[in-house]
Amino acid sequence: MVTLRPILGDQLSFDLASLVGGDPSTDILLFAEVRAETDYVTHHPKKIALILAAMRKFAQACRDAGWAVVYSKLDDAQNTHSIVGEILRHCADQKIDHVVMTQPGEWRLIEALSDAPIPIQQMPDSRFIASHSEFETWATGRKQLRMEYFYRDMRRKTGLLMDGDKPVGDKWNFDHDNRKRAKQDL
Repeated sequence: MVTLRPILGDQLSFDLASLVGGDPSTDILLFAEVRAETDYVTHHPKKIALILAAMRKFAQACRDAGWAVVYSKLDDAQNTHSIVGEILRHCADQKIDHVVMTQPGEWRLIEALSDAPIPIQQMPDSRFIASHSEFETWATGRKQLRMEYFYRDMRRKTGLLMDGDKPVGDKWNFDHDNRKRAKQDL
């Protein structure tokens, strides 16, 4: 069975969860330059250019590693200019009905993929210390979601900046020391 494996512009890694279980002999990687990802908020044009250049370079590295790659450039005539639109287009073109990708970091994309008219399996992004579901579990039942407390739990989980059960230097953070009022003439 052929699987389409879309890769987003901020997911350019061979360690990506959706690639680890893939089969280069049968699966197809999809890279899509789409307006929906350049226009949803204002981005510096150089940032967009760098992301697109990195996508093109990584797509070539994937080809060199033996993967089949389909690539939608921003100026392709048939480009639908949305991630979901490009997934649907390439599924139809390649006669594919199985899509696996690493979950995006943005809720708007997660929801768009979840609402797609075909099933898209979203694998947790293993490049982060905590998954979305781990954060949801932590947040359940809390009256206040203060990130400082989540970060403390992540430090305990990973041992980063910890000395046994205590934070290195006996302080969790130095936020209080860094809070200064802005000058009036700023």
